[in-house]
Amino acid sequence: MKAILCKQFGPPSSLTLEDIPSEPIKKGHIRIQVRACGLNFPDTLIIQGKYQFKPDFPFSPGSDIAGVVTEVGDGVKNFKVGDEAVAMIGWGGFREEVVAAAKVCFPKPPNMDFSMAASFMMTYGTSYHALKDRGRLKEGETLLVLGASGGVGLTAVELGKKMGAKVIAAASTAEKLALCKAYGADEVINYTEENIKERVKELTEGNGANVIYDPVGGVQTELALRAIAWKGRYLVVGFAAGDIPKIPLNLPLLKGCQIVGVFWGAFAQKEAAKNMQNTMELMQYFFRGELKPHIHATYPLEKTPEALQEIMDRKVKGKIILEL
Repeated sequence: MKAILCKQFGPPSSLTLEDIPSEPIKKGHIRIQVRACGLNFPDTLIIQGKYQFKPDFPFSPGSDIAGVVTEVGDGVKNFKVGDEAVAMIGWGGFREEVVAAAKVCFPKPPNMDFSMAASFMMTYGTSYHALKDRGRLKEGETLLVLGASGGVGLTAVELGKKMGAKVIAAASTAEKLALCKAYGADEVINYTEENIKERVKELTEGNGANVIYDPVGGVQTELALRAIAWKGRYLVVGFAAGDIPKIPLNLPLLKGCQIVGVFWGAFAQKEAAKNMQNTMELMQYFFRGELKPHIHATYPLEKTPEALQEIMDRKVKGKIILEL
C-alpha cells in the first residue's frame, strides 16, 4: 500500500510517499480501506517533533479517517466486512489502509460522505468538549474565539452561537473574518489591526469575555486574558502560533478566573462514555442541518506535503481533507 512517511523530524517537504507492506490484523482490530483523512494542525507539529506524542520512525501522520472495513480481527462484534467506518487513531492515517482498534471506531453515518466524516469529529469534538465540559458556556455569556477561522476555531464559533452565546471572533484577515460572520459571529476583531484587549472591552461594555477559546497561543494570549470577565474561563486548546505563552499568575488572581486545559484526545480515552454522549449530540445537530463543516480544499495522498504547508502558512479556513 502507499503511505506518507515521516522518517525524521522536519517540515512537510521532508515527508515521503512510499509503498509499504500491509500490517497484520490484530485481535480487537479492524482493517479499513481509507477513503478520506482529515488534516489537522497537530499533524504539522507531530512531524516536527513538537507534539505531545513522538511516534517511533517511520510513521504516518493523520488521526481522523473514514473508509470501508475490509477485514475484522478476532473478538470484534460491532463491525463486519463492507461496513463504512470512522476512526480516531492519533497518527497513521495518511496511508491507503489502516489497522485500528475497534474501540476507537464507529459506524459512518449513512447521510455523511467520507470527506465530511473525516472532517467532523476532531474539530467538533474538541470544541464541544471545550465549551460544554471545560468552559461551561452558558446562554447569554460572551465567548471570544482566537484563530476563529481555523479548523477548530470555526467550529467553536458555530457551536458557541448554537449554545446561545454572544460570539466575538478574532482572526488575521478580513476574508477570514467574513467566513466567521457567515458562521454566526456577532462581532469580529482583526488582531493584525486592532488590540484584542481594548476591542473586547469595547464590545462588552467593559465587562470582558466570559469564556475565551484559544487554539493559537503566542503573543495574543496575554492580551486576551487581560480582557476576560470576572470568574471567566480561559480555555487552552493549542499553540498554532508555535510559541507557548508564559502567563503572569497575578492575572488569574485579579480576575478571579480559571485557566483550563482542553485535551480532547485524552478526554475521549479516559471518559469514553461522556465523549460518546457528546458525539451522539453532535451527530444529531448535524442530521438536523444545524452544523455545516467547512471544507477548505481536498488533496490526493501524494500532495500531502503541500496540504500541510498550506496549514502551516495560515492559509486554511476550516478543514483540508485527503481523498484516496
